[in-house]
Amino acid sequence: MFAAVALLVVALAGTAVVGTRQGWFDGTPAATTAAPSPPAPVTLAMQAVGTGGAAPTAAGVRAVLAGPAANGVLAPLSGLVVDPATGTALWNQGETAPQTPASTIKVLTAAAALLALDHTSRFSTKVVRGSQPGSVVLVGGGDPTLSSLPAGQTTVYPGAATMDDLAAQVRASGGQITQVQYDVSRYAGPGMAPGWDPGDVPNGYVSPIEPVMLDGGRGDPTKYDTPRTSTPAEAAARALAQRLGVPAVAAGVASSGAEVLGEVQSAPVDRLVENLMQISDNVLAETMAREVAKARGLEPSFTGAAKAVRDVLTENGFDLSTSTIVDGSGLSPNDKVPAKLLADVLAVAAKPDASDPKTAKLRPLLTALPVAGGSGTLAGRYEQWGAGGRGWVRAKTGTLTSVNTLAGVVVDTDGRLLVFAFMSLSPEPNNTLVRGGLDEMAAALRTCGCTS
Repeated sequence: MFAAVALLVVALAGTAVVGTRQGWFDGTPAATTAAPSPPAPVTLAMQAVGTGGAAPTAAGVRAVLAGPAANGVLAPLSGLVVDPATGTALWNQGETAPQTPASTIKVLTAAAALLALDHTSRFSTKVVRGSQPGSVVLVGGGDPTLSSLPAGQTTVYPGAATMDDLAAQVRASGGQITQVQYDVSRYAGPGMAPGWDPGDVPNGYVSPIEPVMLDGGRGDPTKYDTPRTSTPAEAAARALAQRLGVPAVAAGVASSGAEVLGEVQSAPVDRLVENLMQISDNVLAETMAREVAKARGLEPSFTGAAKAVRDVLTENGFDLSTSTIVDGSGLSPNDKVPAKLLADVLAVAAKPDASDPKTAKLRPLLTALPVAGGSGTLAGRYEQWGAGGRGWVRAKTGTLTSVNTLAGVVVDTDGRLLVFAFMSLSPEPNNTLVRGGLDEMAAALRTCGCTS
């Protein structure tokens, strides 16, 4: 039998409804509505690996790296391994000698952006009314990720704004449009850095740096390395003109205070940093360096951007006295930085507590690092070589002719987080062998307990 006064509690959309079964049978339910419970407090934070694991010793780390570091294919090799919890150097070899970093210099560019810029800020691309009847001006605001694809279709830049959205806003503003101009005055100086190979544009590694472009200047917005345009701002203006049904495109400068007809925004700075680090995007790295220069009141050129990155890092206690920086992407062989500088920046980001205020700002560097065998530029690595590091190593890669570098973090078998920076200037023409040798070194660190 049903108990005459049995209680039933039904949860409806977070509200407790309480009644008796007897009330249901006689058609006169007696219900009361209780106030919903307050929401549980949620705090978003990046948690560091703790220090509970046994601390590795320098002797132990030297022993585990002795074999991989002796691989002749890596010579000449320099590098450093650090325990960020204590700041102790556990393995070192030529770590203070400046070397060509290739794309590991993006660690420095990303760090400067995270230290100097609001992590939530975004870069706008606008269309304003031109000074001539029927003209509009596409104004570059420092966002190279603007997508040529319709909304919902993914490019190499997740969360990018779309040219379709911008064009729709302009059409909705009304009025006849007869010409699209493009304004690149946000940046200064040449679009190509000293030491860059002009072939890098058709080969798909970079476009000349301008403050407005579609898909980083790519011909195929879904592929990382695909032929690029040598005139990215003009190409973006032509894409806008095509959507507006306008045949005429020309360079121009927007008038101060011109009416805004449309505006779209990039993903926030911290997501742009993650994007540029994951896929090693040269264009995005260079524009971020220029935005650091603008924030510092310096000329937004290669020269100004290099100075801004140096100044920001120096003011935050990093030693750049022996470093030469000419670009933000590492495409130039003229860049020279020591392994110690790369490791020092990552070690601050990886500290296990917030005692250093720089750590909170730099923490996104860690999640921005590609995962061995899983994401970004490490997705296809750690299979034939260094398989034991799959999922445990996170690192930024770097490759130029006779240059291979790797800088990142790894959790050892004792649960201790280690920071490493390895730089090889090997003349070995098969980059795959050199990269495999570096991967073996990082994976060897995963095998520590190196406590004796």
